[in-house]
Amino acid sequence: MELKFILESILFSAQQPLTPKELRDVLAGAVEHTEDPAAKSLKKTSADAISTALEELAREHEQAQRSYRLVCIADAWQFVSQPEYAPWIKALVGHRSRPSRLSQPALETLSIIAYRQPITRAEIEQVRGVAVDGVMQTLLERGLVEQVGRAEVIGRPNTYGTTNVFLEYFGIRSLDDLPAADELRRIVVQKPEELLTVDPGLATAPPEQLKLGENGKTTGETPVPPDQATASEAAEESGPASKNRFAAEAKDS
Repeated sequence: MELKFILESILFSAQQPLTPKELRDVLAGAVEHTEDPAAKSLKKTSADAISTALEELAREHEQAQRSYRLVCIADAWQFVSQPEYAPWIKALVGHRSRPSRLSQPALETLSIIAYRQPITRAEIEQVRGVAVDGVMQTLLERGLVEQVGRAEVIGRPNTYGTTNVFLEYFGIRSLDDLPAADELRRIVVQKPEELLTVDPGLATAPPEQLKLGENGKTTGETPVPPDQATASEAAEESGPASKNRFAAEAKDS
């Protein structure tokens, strides 16, 4: 049996989208339910081989022009019906209510995050020119964005990025499928100054303990009052100092 048809049968029976890794786990577990040599031979199938087989299967379904198709959204594969058959399917299963549409400010903020992530709230406000507190709360509550880390700048503010829910909402496979937005990417965002610390990885030292050398780096030496400095120390201080990173809603999904 060909791998692509085995994958087809799994996805046809699945109750949810499956990633190549999840499909690989299903193939590996099949040996527990059969003595078929084919199952054993596919036990160690790689995720890349599964993705290749699924791409081929998707092309075949597209060429066959059936009422359904195989798609990959947020890196997970599933069978979906063609949009033109929606009225009859809704008559059968009913109409599922969708979340309310995003406002224009929310879409603008979401676009900035999608193209510039990871990005801090302050950087988003630099691009938009307005405060985004309320909009960010909405995007976080709907699961479209999430905190992904902290910026290596003063205060270590949170950085934000998009989620798989974002990909599902707009019906795209990955961030690589976002439409081009060169102008948005070219907007210069001013980064805050980096933290000055005595040593890398340590907490910020009090300002009076930081001495900026000529090479732009810091040392943790505590300054000596002028009346306590010796002649040799004064001469040393006068010499070289010591070394020490949507546009619009695409469609209804």
